[in-house]
Amino acid sequence: MTIAQAGVNDLDELVGLFSGYLAFYEVPRPAAEIAKFLGARLQRGDSVMLLARDEQGVAQGFVHLYPLFSSLAMEPSWLLSDLYTDPSARRQGVGERLMNAARAHAEANGACGLQLETAKTNHAGQALYEKLGYVRDEVFYTYWLGLPGRAD
Repeated sequence: MTIAQAGVNDLDELVGLFSGYLAFYEVPRPAAEIAKFLGARLQRGDSVMLLARDEQGVAQGFVHLYPLFSSLAMEPSWLLSDLYTDPSARRQGVGERLMNAARAHAEANGACGLQLETAKTNHAGQALYEKLGYVRDEVFYTYWLGLPGRAD
């Protein structure tokens, strides 16, 4: 298995994987919308996507990172926004290797840490995160304010 930073040339495969990711969280979107969103991220370079491939070059999963700053630490950090492994590649260590690649990327870029959130029902993900040393925040609550979408 190889893990490398994804580029615009990987967009078609990323759209398929991202579609599976959105379906997992029960928010399916049309492929054209996914391609537009991911294409913009890749072209602008405002996020980093790491793509796992098997020995035959078939895309198996991805991790999606956004740069942040930790105000309390006054250091750069990363938001691990999305992690997804294709169902056919699960239980083979793909998710763990992607998580480790995300950590290596953050460390190489001088980050003080990685932040992530997951659904309360995603027990498999929680077990992986805790195995890798992530600690569930018991101090802070996460809040969300939904805003009306903007017209493009």
